Amino acid sequence: MAAPDPHQAADPQAVKRHPTLFRAVRKRRNPKLRRTDITVTDDAAVKRAVKAASLGNAMEWFDFGIYSYLAVTIGHVFFPSGNDTTQLLSSFATFAVAFLVRPLGGMFFGPMGDKVGRKKVLALTMILMAVGTFAIGLIPSHETIGVWAAVLLIFFRMLQGFSTGGEYGGASTFIAEYAPDKRRGFFGSFLEFGTLAGYVGAAGLVTALYALLNDAQMEAWGWRIPFLVAGPLGLVGLYLRLRLDETPAFQKLEGGTAHASEAADGVESTAKGDLAKIFRQYWPTLILCICLVGAYNITDYMLLSYMPTYLSDELGYSETHGLLILLAVMVFLMAIISQVGKLSDRFGRKPLLMTGMLGFLFLSLPAFLLIRIDGILPITVGMLMLGLSLVCMLGTMSAALPALFPTNVRYGSLSVGYNLSASIFGGTTPLVITALISWTGSNLMPAYYAMAAALIGVIAVACMKETAQQPLIGSPPSVETDEEAAELVQAQAPEPKF
Repeated sequence: MAAPDPHQAADPQAVKRHPTLFRAVRKRRNPKLRRTDITVTDDAAVKRAVKAASLGNAMEWFDFGIYSYLAVTIGHVFFPSGNDTTQLLSSFATFAVAFLVRPLGGMFFGPMGDKVGRKKVLALTMILMAVGTFAIGLIPSHETIGVWAAVLLIFFRMLQGFSTGGEYGGASTFIAEYAPDKRRGFFGSFLEFGTLAGYVGAAGLVTALYALLNDAQMEAWGWRIPFLVAGPLGLVGLYLRLRLDETPAFQKLEGGTAHASEAADGVESTAKGDLAKIFRQYWPTLILCICLVGAYNITDYMLLSYMPTYLSDELGYSETHGLLILLAVMVFLMAIISQVGKLSDRFGRKPLLMTGMLGFLFLSLPAFLLIRIDGILPITVGMLMLGLSLVCMLGTMSAALPALFPTNVRYGSLSVGYNLSASIFGGTTPLVITALISWTGSNLMPAYYAMAAALIGVIAVACMKETAQQPLIGSPPSVETDEEAAELVQAQAPEPKF
């Protein structure tokens, strides 16, 4: 908690009698920044950090994407009940299992990232995800080993989920702490560019397999190919992450090369990753984070993970048809997401996030009504309406969320908040929507579910503080050039009196 203003704490008459004394106290509590307090970023290092974090994130979501896009086939291979809806629910339940263990991963990896560093933990999560995904590709079918096939599938899905618990919080923290304050939205948007790239790679590969192989071949061996590809991709991501230096903000905590003097009064000086401290001291911000991420994740997974299944299983389109349309929409979102990040730097995080939430609140129902119309054009227009709403959040959230928490607990707090929300709301989205459609008989349930999530999101965005172009809490300012640093110092100089 910041120290109280001495003018507010003291008797006004005393302030008038001893102005010099109270001015000295105020300066002591709010010292001016020195040039050495300000981090001047290395453009090449920032770009390397963004590339490694984004590529690693792309590989994580490639791994998750292939499972969701192969949900129907996986249901046939591992859960042969004879009832298509039961198979699909079983497959999505296994998809959701990975999200149920994500909070445990967040609670394990998050505080570890605040203690030993962002880089080491991100390398470890990369290894575990690659191992889990590669192993799924090797599991024998239910026909071969019976119920043990489903048991092994659930185990390795849990390993995937556990590793992902440390991924988003770490990757977004990594980029946020490297990026200059005025361009954090732009650089942060590349993390979600990586997410879209992972989904595009997964959708592209699965679409090609569905086009080249018949159903019998897909169920016999074709579904394994995307999972086996994840092994080599994981090694590439690991190599890129191990080549990076630790973030300047974390080096400051550890007394490393990013030095700052006592003038940076708000900067924390310890790297304790304490879960109890997170829940005890930061619970209001944690709740805000959970609400933001919940609204974001429900809409995200509804469009990027569940939509192909919705088109094929509920509306009767072929798997290839739905995936190709989604693929085109995601490529379009990739093309514009960095521009959304720039807009969030210029106009603020809140306006962009609010635009996305309101888009889902008011456009979800019209979009799904269009999607139900037979024809490529109405389906594409409907999905674009949802996609443009989503990209406002995709291009902004990875810069907005890390700025909610101070440096010494940023990785841990964000990992806990993000993964609790992703577990409760995100990963269960396909399962909940499928169950709601089965229960109500209405194909418009995805729209109603997204609208309810967006309403919560609107309230959460209204409650958050604007953080664009401001230093991260607990860190000194971060700028691109020495000239900017000099201007910041000069701006604090007193006006000359004549």
